[in-house]
Amino acid sequence: MKQLVAFDLDGTLAESKQPLGEPMGEALADLLDVAHVAVISGGDWPQFDKQVASRLPERADRSKLWLMPTTGTKLYTYQDGQWTTVYAELFDDATKAKILEAFDASLEATGFVPEQTWGDRIEDRGSQITFSALGQQAPIDAKEHWDPKFEKRKVIQADLKQRLPGLSINMGGATSIDITREGVDKAYGLKKLRDASGIELDAMMFIGDAIFPGGNDYPAKELGLDTVRVRDPEETLAVIAGIVACLKK
Repeated sequence: MKQLVAFDLDGTLAESKQPLGEPMGEALADLLDVAHVAVISGGDWPQFDKQVASRLPERADRSKLWLMPTTGTKLYTYQDGQWTTVYAELFDDATKAKILEAFDASLEATGFVPEQTWGDRIEDRGSQITFSALGQQAPIDAKEHWDPKFEKRKVIQADLKQRLPGLSINMGGATSIDITREGVDKAYGLKKLRDASGIELDAMMFIGDAIFPGGNDYPAKELGLDTVRVRDPEETLAVIAGIVACLKK
């Protein structure tokens, strides 16, 4: 019997950088009635607050919700009526500078410089540096058409791996590449979750849209968790309904 269901965020629970839809908020509330729920993704806490924490219905049991920004290098839980930081693992300034230089060099070398961008393309999330090819505020339609098969980002990812040995470089979302400390990926985050929650890995399952080699959800599968790959939030809703029905038996 599974005790915890972990989710990716963008492309799984919501469209890229968009708040949870009302049906998804209600579905997660139903799931929280029968299991713990974790959300682990590359966004930082302000994005999690906007997309998830502020979108849950009042009835949702937040005491069983584990929010893990920046690929699990941060953990937030709901204590005494507010969201509280359990831990946060941050980059030093020298490493940040090295990553920013590598991004500029890699884009020039690979030639994948888009004609139009919306907002900053690089975001410092403290424990993670994230590159968004079209900018942080790019419209969903533009993002979905830029690299739907991850082909462009695989080239950039391969180039960055040569420039940044000793760091983890993974693709996520619609246009993003996440850089974290070596060994930091969703498997790392899920093991941290095991330690913080006391729930063993074999009692967890993971749902995401990027469960394929090179995708930032794939480490959950490599860790040995039962995983479900979904196409979009609509399919996730159907999966959640099935899990709730199963756990209620």
